[in-house]
Order: sequence, then structure tokens, then C-alpha cells
Amino acid sequence: MMERFFFYLVVIFYLTSSVFLIYFFVKLNDIFLNYSKKALILGFVFHLINFFIRFYKAKHFPVTTLYEALTFFALVIIFFQILIDIKYKAKGICAFSIFFSTFLMIIAIFLPCKITNLPPSLQSIWLPLHVIFSFMGNGMFAIACGIGILYLIQLKFLKNKKLSVLFFRLPSLETLDNLNYLCISIGFPLLSFGIITGSIWASQAWGSYWSWDPKETWSLITWFVYAALLHGRINARWRGKKSAIFSIIGFCVVLFTFLGVNLLLPGLHTYANR
Repeated sequence: MMERFFFYLVVIFYLTSSVFLIYFFVKLNDIFLNYSKKALILGFVFHLINFFIRFYKAKHFPVTTLYEALTFFALVIIFFQILIDIKYKAKGICAFSIFFSTFLMIIAIFLPCKITNLPPSLQSIWLPLHVIFSFMGNGMFAIACGIGILYLIQLKFLKNKKLSVLFFRLPSLETLDNLNYLCISIGFPLLSFGIITGSIWASQAWGSYWSWDPKETWSLITWFVYAALLHGRINARWRGKKSAIFSIIGFCVVLFTFLGVNLLLPGLHTYANR
């Protein structure tokens, strides 16, 4: 099956990119970083092909199963990571994104990949709009989390006064802090649009803009977490370490909203064939 063939190509190239990235951190040789980037781009191209093949076969935006949600989330994260890497060329900032996306794809291998029919009530233009905005927002939060982790690592190098070669290969604290803020400031309005479009879609599908479904409730909690982070950043000057820590905490909330709620708190948003 063509779709499955491209899926495995994606996994292979993302794994290859991850291995080369590990070699970069161990050997501190830029050639491995370049190999990692090339493998990542090839994997992303195959990922796009895989997505559009499934879109064509499903006849609707393919995010209604856990398998589809995980693979689409990985696609969005890698898309943003490639754009950021092209624009800022900051070494090492792609680490978390690549490892996390590869992990999502590996999990997807073991999930049912059968295409499910979408109920008539959910066949709406608001489905792709809601999903795209929501996943794009979460994708930016994933990258912010990875940048936050790198910030804490760099900060530890400074505090311990052990400036290894790796310290000079990774972006500076100021660069990481600015990129962290950039990702969150982009991700927050995207998440907001995701919630708004989701409410409109819910009104059309179920007759109510808001029903306090577990997924809706935790999406609102996620929104408040990042709203507090942005407010603190702008008004209370939460920069550096505080911003990095809150980025990591915020993404943990995102993961619970994205996966935990669906697996532990069944509701209207439970994935089919999970």
C-alpha cells in the first residue's frame, strides 16, 4: 500500500536524522548536523506525500483517529522547525523537535491505521480549520519546550563554570530566550483561533458553543497557562529561566490535553480506533 510505504520512509528518515543529531552532540562535528537536516527535509517531504495520500483516501481531513493525530502533530512540528532553522540557523534548536516527532511516529506504528468514516454531524469546513489552528499552536509550544530545555542546559553550564565545547556550539542564552518568546507569541494566537473555530464547529455539530467536555475544559486550561506566561513575560518581565520552565510546564499541559484527556477522560473528542 502506497500510503504505508511512505509512512515507513518517514520513520526511517526521521530516525536517521535523530541518529546524525546525536552524533553531532557527541562528536561536535557540523557535518553530522548537516546530514541530520538533509534527512529531516527528505522525511518531511515523504511525510507530506503520506498525508495527502491519506487525505485523498479518507475524503476528509485525516485527524479523527489517534494514529492520524500523532502523525499530523509530528508533521506540523517538523514543518515549523524547518522554517525556524532556515531563518535563524541556530545550531541544536531542532533537537527536541526531531526526537519528539520521531517518537510520535514510532508510537503510530503500533496503532490501528484503518480509515474511519466521519459522522455527518462532523462533516464541516470547520474541522480542518479547527484542527490546523490547534495543531499549529501546539506545534509552536513543542518547539518552545525544546528551546526551554536547551536554555536550562546552557544555564547549568554557566552556573557550574564548565563551559564545554558543546556550550559554544549551542545558541546563546539570549538567542534561546528570544526564540522561546517568539514561539509562544506565535503559538498563543493560533491556539486561540483553534478554540474559537472549535466552538463554532461545536455549535453546528452539537448545538452548543461550549459543553465543558473534558477536552474543551483542558484546552481552556492550556490557554490560561500560556496567557499567564505571556502576561508575565510582558508585564512582570518573566524572562530567561522562568520563561524556560513555564514553557516546559505549559507543554506538559498540552500533552495531557492532546493525549491524556482522550485516553483517560472519554468525551466528545475521543479518538476513534485509539
